[in-house]
Amino acid sequence: MRGILLRILINALALGAAIYFVDGITAAGLTEGVSLIGVRELLVVATIFGVFNAIAKPILKLLTCPLQLLTLGLFTLVLNGLLLWLTAWVANEFGVGFHVDGILPAFLGTLIISVVSIVVDFLIPD
Repeated sequence: MRGILLRILINALALGAAIYFVDGITAAGLTEGVSLIGVRELLVVATIFGVFNAIAKPILKLLTCPLQLLTLGLFTLVLNGLLLWLTAWVANEFGVGFHVDGILPAFLGTLIISVVSIVVDFLIPD
């Protein structure tokens, strides 16, 4: 249970960094500074993103295996961008104000999320 909560917090931190650095990614409560509502929404989005990464990502990687081999794994970045875009759509369906304005912001956001997640995972031992 502790590992799941830690993973959600790491995802929330990485999503917050993506919101801060990428112009096309926004969250309703975090545009004018951090508020308690914004942190709650960020944790909800991080949970949705974590569920998609745990369930949908392995299935999509298996289905796109030939494309993964052809691009030497770089298609994973495209899959991650699509998962972030899907996360924004599902979050909006639940009434959480998280928006990704296109595939380029989604792609840049996943790059930032990946880097922040790797750094935080390296700093926090299991």
